Amino acid sequence: MFLHVLLCSVGVVQSYRDGLNSPACESLTPDLRSDSPQSGTAPFTVTADKTTFKEGDQITVSLNNQSADQFKEFLLQAHQVGSATSIGTFAVTDSSVQLLSCNGSANSAVSHTSNHDKSSVEAKWTAPVSGQLGDIEFRATFVSNVTAFWVGVKSSAVAYAPTASTNPDCGKTKVCFSEPSGCDPAVGTGCYFMAVEASSNQSEMRIEMFGQAEGYVAVGFSDDQNMGNDDIYICGKDSSGNLQVQHAISTGKTSPTILSLGNVTNIKTALMNGNKINCSFTSRNAISTGSRASSTSEYYLMIAAGPSNTQGIQIHTNKYVSSTKASLLNPSQAVTSTEEFPAIVKAHGCLMLISWMTTGSIGMLIARYLKGVAEDHGCCGKDFWYLAHVSLMTLSVIATAIAFILVFSHAKDWCGGAHPVLGCLVMILSLIQPIVAACRCEPDHERRFVFNWAHSFIALAIKGLAVAAIFTGLALFEEYVEDGWMLKVMGGFITWEALIYILQDLNLRAKKNDSEFCSFGLVRPETVLLILYLLGNLAFLTALLVGIGRT
Repeated sequence: MFLHVLLCSVGVVQSYRDGLNSPACESLTPDLRSDSPQSGTAPFTVTADKTTFKEGDQITVSLNNQSADQFKEFLLQAHQVGSATSIGTFAVTDSSVQLLSCNGSANSAVSHTSNHDKSSVEAKWTAPVSGQLGDIEFRATFVSNVTAFWVGVKSSAVAYAPTASTNPDCGKTKVCFSEPSGCDPAVGTGCYFMAVEASSNQSEMRIEMFGQAEGYVAVGFSDDQNMGNDDIYICGKDSSGNLQVQHAISTGKTSPTILSLGNVTNIKTALMNGNKINCSFTSRNAISTGSRASSTSEYYLMIAAGPSNTQGIQIHTNKYVSSTKASLLNPSQAVTSTEEFPAIVKAHGCLMLISWMTTGSIGMLIARYLKGVAEDHGCCGKDFWYLAHVSLMTLSVIATAIAFILVFSHAKDWCGGAHPVLGCLVMILSLIQPIVAACRCEPDHERRFVFNWAHSFIALAIKGLAVAAIFTGLALFEEYVEDGWMLKVMGGFITWEALIYILQDLNLRAKKNDSEFCSFGLVRPETVLLILYLLGNLAFLTALLVGIGRT
């Protein structure tokens, strides 16, 4: 579809030498050409005089030869990276080149006016002042002679750098809310930002939102700090990967109900690096929380971000809520976010770590490897190892139950994701285990092996699920810990625990063969290994508890 029909005559390209037609806008391939394009590196280059741009910027684009080769015909367009649709407009001053209209957009391509030899061509491209913007590249097709042409020769990508941050207006004409507090969406990494500039009677609002997400960023206005009955605007990717703005109302912790966009104008969207979402628009819709159109100007502000698919937006992976209500008519007030992990959630995490890193793990080690220590010594007819095992495992179950109750009383609903599923499985098996133990047969009963196998299998399942639950839980905390070290510490603990188990197992095998794994005088090797494990365990546990406390 370009350069119009290439007809050949005596070695000279005669294909629409005036370049007036534009059927090649989509494919950049000469129309009705039976030859295939060259597959090697083109002897021509496409270069831009800038590496970044913003709305309305002008970029000079040059087409040049790299050797003695010259080109007779060409077609030049600008595209967003990964898109087949041209963007922006061109201007030319050279009489040897002209403007074309592609896909109904005037001046969206540049072509030749004759098929005379050319060594360089220059055009000026102007970026759109609105709409969805992102990184761009310039693409050109060059025709050198009757049989040689190159399709889609690209320039280096020109990064989209949006207009400088509007943060200077925060506290003056705009109510701003961000996480981290005071971050700059233009330069910050991991910044989630919303701004609202309302008219004096709140009949019109200019809303801006920015965040990093795979699918969408949403902002909301609420009468409380919980999700449900909130007025929401969503800036998210559609099925084609383009950004669109939607108006919605949330009805609880389920997918919000999409409403008619209503009186929303002057929409601007930008997608940078594939996951940095930026939208702004003017809304004349009244803010409605539930079935009531609110008459107040004060709301809790919300920012949420997460993935999306062809069915719509999915559960958010990031959510921030202002600590107090913000008056949209009072920009001078400071708006800060609530603590993402309140004390009750931190307590849940600490209890689970103590249960399944320390008390539960030590209880399992004692039951497996220390039955022979202080044998025939105990209390109430029970050996010390048994009393220690039962006490530690009881503490683990109680702490797990408390942690379970705390987090569900705080969330008041199912939060989704892998972590709560794993936590529920740990809780269920932790309650089943003592029931199985209470129903066990006598040690010399012929079916005692059934209990032994069931008890061991459930213990192994609890341990594996608890470790997975801890890793997924720490991943939630780690987002707010500098340098992301908590998962690494947990990995170190698992390695340390595995090493102790290996050494204990080697010692147990040595005892069965009436030999010694190692000697520590009067102190048994299994006791020494338990003490070493306890010291290392406490070091790892303390580090993780401090990490949770600092989030």
